[in-house]
Amino acid sequence: AWRRCGPDVWRQNPDPPAGPPVGGGGDAIQATRQLLVEGRVVAIKGLGGFHLACDAANDEAVARLRRRKGRVDKPFALMAFDIGAVERICEVNADERALLLSRERPIVLLRRRPSTPISDLVAPGNEHLGVMLPYTPLHYLLLEPGDFPIALVMTSGNYSEEPIATRNEEALDRLGELADAFLFHDREIHARCDDSVTRIFNGAELPVRRSRGYAPYPVHLPFDVEQTLAVGAELKNTFCLTRDRYAFLSQHIGDMENYETLHFFEQMVEQLARTFRIEPAIIACDMHPGYLATRWAQAQAVKRQPPARLIQIQHHHAHVAACMAEHGLTGERPIIGVTFDGTGYGTDGAIWGGEFLVADYETSRRAVHLAYVPLPGGDVAIRRPYRIALAYLWAAGVPWDDGLAPVAAAPDAERQILLQQLERNLNTVPTSSVGRLYDAVSALAGVRQVINYEAQAAIELEALVAEDVEAAYAFDLNGPVVEIVPVIRAVVADVRAGAPAGVIAAKFHNGLALMIRDVCQVLRDETGLAEVGLSGGVFQNVTLLRKAVPLLEGAGFTVYAHHLTPPNDACMALGQAVIASVQATVGA
Repeated sequence: AWRRCGPDVWRQNPDPPAGPPVGGGGDAIQATRQLLVEGRVVAIKGLGGFHLACDAANDEAVARLRRRKGRVDKPFALMAFDIGAVERICEVNADERALLLSRERPIVLLRRRPSTPISDLVAPGNEHLGVMLPYTPLHYLLLEPGDFPIALVMTSGNYSEEPIATRNEEALDRLGELADAFLFHDREIHARCDDSVTRIFNGAELPVRRSRGYAPYPVHLPFDVEQTLAVGAELKNTFCLTRDRYAFLSQHIGDMENYETLHFFEQMVEQLARTFRIEPAIIACDMHPGYLATRWAQAQAVKRQPPARLIQIQHHHAHVAACMAEHGLTGERPIIGVTFDGTGYGTDGAIWGGEFLVADYETSRRAVHLAYVPLPGGDVAIRRPYRIALAYLWAAGVPWDDGLAPVAAAPDAERQILLQQLERNLNTVPTSSVGRLYDAVSALAGVRQVINYEAQAAIELEALVAEDVEAAYAFDLNGPVVEIVPVIRAVVADVRAGAPAGVIAAKFHNGLALMIRDVCQVLRDETGLAEVGLSGGVFQNVTLLRKAVPLLEGAGFTVYAHHLTPPNDACMALGQAVIASVQATVGA
């Protein structure tokens, strides 16, 4: 019956020794269910790749999966059989319910119930859980209720930072040390595709990762564009191909940090260009000289026959353009772009990330930005928020007191090196990044001194925000610069006074939201512009959005937030493509 009505399914042990298949059809599924009940980790072949699955309510099973996968704290996604099971795990409103049940079947970020049976190890320090419903018949057969866990961890079948495995032989080779068993089927996966991640904000979708179910469904543009390839950013890479009024965004490619991801990127560029019959005459990329995607674009532009025109675009300009494009803005009139993120290469060689731009598709002017602070050690500092906090303390003229958590976290020898770096401006880069400011405040509040996944310090700070606090830290606007020294000093004063981390987190978020409104009001007075676009990874923070958007709207602004593409760097390729097409047309 199995051979007649569907794909073959079988269970297999990992290698070594792989041995022959252990049962097929229904027997394989029942045996797999039993392994999951027993707390084992199983690699399951799905629609766009393999998942690693285990019982999400079993602390020992989740801890084992974390240890094997090399994923210390980053949240795992869950799959539950139906809405009833999801509602036992999380709070679900009508919009979230509709999103869970939609044909796209994304992972939806939901507030966990205090009484949830799910292990705390699934999403440590996070008030939300990412949950999806089954989207293949195999999933339904596996999760059928009965003597079975209420939900499974369903995380990507890979080691951290590697592309997801898609072929049976590849899975045995790459996942053999991660899984206790494999559940295979004989349908080939021609294009790997991670699960999409999204959430609801103000009754509308706010994507976090746009992939399975969404890509390559096009974004409709407000005007015709040239056939263009935009290669996106380094982190959370997606690329974009355009023709006529359509922008086809790829699925999530990942962080462009290794050959495997670059090879996947190249395969998908070729596949989508062939599918949509696009032969780009323009290639767009970021300005950052060290980005792998930028170097690839530079080489490709020369290699093509005839050579393609290469256009390099400033990171935050692309963010604003992506937000404009998905809202159908024609660009006939600029908008105020508020672009807050962790890292973006600036036109002055500094690391931008706290920017207020006056921009359309053709041009961008940096009108206001957060004050620069020296970042000692670059990427090393990003993984250790205590180092960032020490730099912000130094910039604010606050002594490194052992009573402050980030100072205590820094070994004496490291402190001495950091002090020399800061005083002599050695191996430091100036940054205006709001993402780094979040890191500093999180460390000062005692929330997180070292991270093991991107934005962990900011996510955990947001989770602590006390809802009943209305007070706010005050930023100072000094011409084109937003001074942050008063905020750092105020945070330190509250820490020394024994203020809870939740109060500090609330005052920081309240202050950021007020600062956004106040700066936009100043820019409106200067320019007459009353439309504001919010983009950049910081605007994945729904707490900040909930505070900033009503303030802006109450001040008479029309506010555009992302709802078709993520506010993080996954939207970059869309912005690059539209900017490049417009600039090429204007310059023709």
